Amino acid sequence: MRDRADFERYVEQCSARLLRTAYLLCRDWGTAEDLLQTALAKAWLAWRRVGDDPDPYVYRILANTHASWWRRRWRGEVPSADLPETPDEAAEDAVAGREAVRQMLAGLPGRQRAVIVLRYFADLPDQQIAEILGCSVPTVRSQASRALCKLRVDPATAAAITTGS
Repeated sequence: MRDRADFERYVEQCSARLLRTAYLLCRDWGTAEDLLQTALAKAWLAWRRVGDDPDPYVYRILANTHASWWRRRWRGEVPSADLPETPDEAAEDAVAGREAVRQMLAGLPGRQRAVIVLRYFADLPDQQIAEILGCSVPTVRSQASRALCKLRVDPATAAAITTGS
């Protein structure tokens, strides 16, 4: 039976990875933190019923909660593009590359974005992605194929996404 210490260990070990996944889903760090906190609260409520591997359960909560938040269409907070200071050139280039990947991901429909994030950034197999998103494995593959076709407009970005950089 799972207990509080087990949950605390899981959160300690996996929260950074889960936060990155949440960020890739919603593209805003503040919202990602809220999304992860909500997902972990929901996971805690069902923790005793969760199987040996809680990742699929938590990923499913992340994906479903993000989808329900997105349907609400509340966009009250808008991040500012103006930073108070500029980073050095090397950091600027790295940030520009990551930003290009984020913008390409932002241009995908929600289901395709979720498949790409779970497949290439969370490194999950198609079967597990299908369970998380509540669809079939062929649907996951077709969504991934369609997403990659859209991303191939910019081959450098598509290569960066499939290698996980």
